[in-house]
Amino acid sequence: MAEYKSRYWNSPEGLKLHYRDYDGPRDGPPLLCLHGLTRNAADFDPVAEAFAGQHRMLSVDFRGRGLSEHDPDPSRYKPEIYVQDLIKFLDQLGIADAIFVGTSLGGIVTMLMAAIEPERIAGALLNDIGPELIEDGIDRIRTYVGDGLEFDDYAHAARELKAGMAGIYPNWSEAEFERFARRLLKEDGGRVRSNYDLRIAENVVAGAEEEPMDAWHLLEGLKRKPVTILRGALSDLFAPGTAERMMRELPDAELVTVPDVGHAPSFDEPESIEALRRLIARIPDERFD
Repeated sequence: MAEYKSRYWNSPEGLKLHYRDYDGPRDGPPLLCLHGLTRNAADFDPVAEAFAGQHRMLSVDFRGRGLSEHDPDPSRYKPEIYVQDLIKFLDQLGIADAIFVGTSLGGIVTMLMAAIEPERIAGALLNDIGPELIEDGIDRIRTYVGDGLEFDDYAHAARELKAGMAGIYPNWSEAEFERFARRLLKEDGGRVRSNYDLRIAENVVAGAEEEPMDAWHLLEGLKRKPVTILRGALSDLFAPGTAERMMRELPDAELVTVPDVGHAPSFDEPESIEALRRLIARIPDERFD
């Protein structure tokens, strides 16, 4: 595993939020990695293995995940709040812009950032997410978010995850699911458990009463940026037609479809890592020359 230092910053309300800081050259925009709904900073271990040392990499725990403090008001578990947390984070570190790598929820946060402060984004990889979503995928997420996972050990977790997620990662072995489990879960009280505040489910469930997401206007701030659209070929959340329309809307975009993967590619796939490598090479910045 690539070496990192655990560091912290404070949210606008004073919550103590955690990030992993993988050292690398400071003369260009860092990689800023933003995880999915129930995930955490460890999600990007494969990215760190590929890029740490070549580029500075920052992988955050959104509030209520990983080592970040839980919010006493669960109504604040929403993308608009995470954007404000990130703005304070970038300001605190004195970072003008970054290469955003956003998986699912992290991609929504990236699109919102592009709409609010587009100058913060040097380039973006949107991982299996777009301005509109397939309702079947959202319904699947609602069936498990907030339930909490608990296992005897990581081997037990791997067996159960393999049984439940075979449609997402059909080619993974039990050993690969155990590696995934070690990123997803935490050891707590002699058991292996979920690594997020289960109350994040409240806003997700409440969203069932709202109109389907339609956020095409958020792409405006990405139209002058290098963008990579990463899609799992088996995704039940991100439709091929949505990805194709995004390609038409974004002049400097590349679409990469990862075979035999659902929602969402995990960056264990060579195709995902190479897609990010090409994105970095496209950043129009003399600091990378």
